[in-house]
Amino acid sequence: MLHAHRNSGSKAGRAPIRTIATWTLAASIAGCAAGPDFERPAPPTTTQYTTTPVPNQTESAPVRFGEAQRIVSGGPVEAEWWRALGSPRLDALIETALAANPTLAAARATLRQTQELEAARAGSTRYPQVDAGVGARRQRLSPSTLGLAGEPREFDLYDAGVAVHYELDLAGGNRRELEALAAQVDYRRYELEAARQALVGNVAAAAITRARLAAQIAASDAILLGQEDQLQLARERVRLGNAAPDEALALQTVVEQTRAELPVLRQQMQHTDHLLAVLAGQTPGAGGIPEFTLDDFTLPSELPLLVPSKLVRHRPDIRASEALLHQANAEYGAAVARLYPQLDLSASLGSQALSSGALFGSGSAVWSIVGQLSQPLFNASLPAEKRAALAAFDAAAAHYQGVVLEALRNVADTLRAVENDALVLAALAAADEAARGSLRAVEQRYLHGAASYVELLVAQQQAQRTRLDLAGAQAQRLADSVALYLAIGAGWSELKPG
Repeated sequence: MLHAHRNSGSKAGRAPIRTIATWTLAASIAGCAAGPDFERPAPPTTTQYTTTPVPNQTESAPVRFGEAQRIVSGGPVEAEWWRALGSPRLDALIETALAANPTLAAARATLRQTQELEAARAGSTRYPQVDAGVGARRQRLSPSTLGLAGEPREFDLYDAGVAVHYELDLAGGNRRELEALAAQVDYRRYELEAARQALVGNVAAAAITRARLAAQIAASDAILLGQEDQLQLARERVRLGNAAPDEALALQTVVEQTRAELPVLRQQMQHTDHLLAVLAGQTPGAGGIPEFTLDDFTLPSELPLLVPSKLVRHRPDIRASEALLHQANAEYGAAVARLYPQLDLSASLGSQALSSGALFGSGSAVWSIVGQLSQPLFNASLPAEKRAALAAFDAAAAHYQGVVLEALRNVADTLRAVENDALVLAALAAADEAARGSLRAVEQRYLHGAASYVELLVAQQQAQRTRLDLAGAQAQRLADSVALYLAIGAGWSELKPG
């Protein structure tokens, strides 16, 4: 730090002290921040999501994933909700995805960037800016410019000093700008949490989809095998003259249609494997993705539910929209503050001499104190900026309302899906039981010679068709259970609901 030697008892020495004291007093009596303070939107007053109440317990069926599920309202929501699916393979894959997913890494980096930008802005507005400088220059002075006689003179001039600048936040514009940046940080934080929840949900949904496709491929393979046997028998009957060629051609059409369905299912499963690899931060060809089957999962016996007033404090997309509303409110306050007087304060203290040796000597000290108060008298842009900021706030408020309504609809749809999934599964379980009973009856008749082999093949195909539909319903019930966890914002980890 550079110092200048001076007589501290002189009037010149007391002048900076008086001025600084005046600035301090002005700062202490500065008015409140311009614009209205932010108030969180009131939560919904409704207590249910649908016009007719959703049963607290779903229907049950005597089949895998047919257990009744209880809807528990107001209870705790587990952060690692996916463990209720009972799949260690899924748990491990989700842990890998949370650590390696590039989209999540980008969201974390964006949050850090926003935090640092807020810190930078806070440092430039809350505290004075202090700069130190040392300079030397060669100068030519002509006495005639001062009305004096004599030859021009050339000399060296050395200076060193410290300058302080501070913008006094009289109207609170800086505080509103910092408030807007803090709200932007909250927005990025909630975005990160939303990305995290979406990643976990996507991994779980893709794993369940793969399990469904594996079951459907196995059932389709069995159906195709039975149809090929039936076609072979029909061709043999045609060869022996016991059937018309049309019968074999009709069966061949069915066989080829079933055969064409298998590549589609395999392609969907391959795409699902690729998706799981990318979600886990791996290349699709690297391998290591588990081959999920329906046997890997357990149906959660209880599903949590939050009332609408708590939902808006829990879902990260709603909290993110609320943060944007807060930011718009603060930016409106900053626009209002620009209509009021602005006070800039600056001071410098240093020394100036004709030689470097005398730079810090007696009598070389120089100082200055400047205060500048400005009040916009005519600036057509400032009222327009205020109106624009108010319009942005209105847009943010409407967007927030839309996000809340969409979240409520999401929960309502998922609750109904969970309820109807149980009914569909119960019906398909009954159909599966009937198909297997019919197959057992045909098998007994076939053993006693009362049914043909063709009848047996048809019964087997019908049972496999029912199993195929049943596998889809089982997977759908798992998938909609996952969807309900996501709809209520389960998986809160880095954030705490408030």
